[in-house]
Amino acid sequence: MDTWFEGLSLPVSDLDRSVAWYEALGFVCEVRTHQFGLMRLGAGTVGLLDLGVGVTRDADTGGGRLRSFVQVEMGTDDLDVLYADLLARGVAVHTPPRDRGFERSLQLRDPDGFTVEFAEGARGRNRTD
Repeated sequence: MDTWFEGLSLPVSDLDRSVAWYEALGFVCEVRTHQFGLMRLGAGTVGLLDLGVGVTRDADTGGGRLRSFVQVEMGTDDLDVLYADLLARGVAVHTPPRDRGFERSLQLRDPDGFTVEFAEGARGRNRTD
């Protein structure tokens, strides 16, 4: 039996805003209901579940601190070209490209504060030191 990772789901406070943000990164919305959007990029997916004020209330009570630990992990062949493209499209970059020893990466924050990280090459396998 084979197993593989297909994606993850995130609680969001405004589904329309989040769908538009992920579409700006190149995701395509495959499924859309009043409360859920399934976003696909290549073989992976991100599910967006609209919890409305519940997400905001969680952030207000300290749960938002955990958001920075939820990370959507993406890959790219050329981090510098991607960085320039994101800036040209007006996408705010939280952490510009940086060398982490085991990979080069950059980080974005989606509208609800979740981290979206792009790494260059094979994640964790492209030593840069």
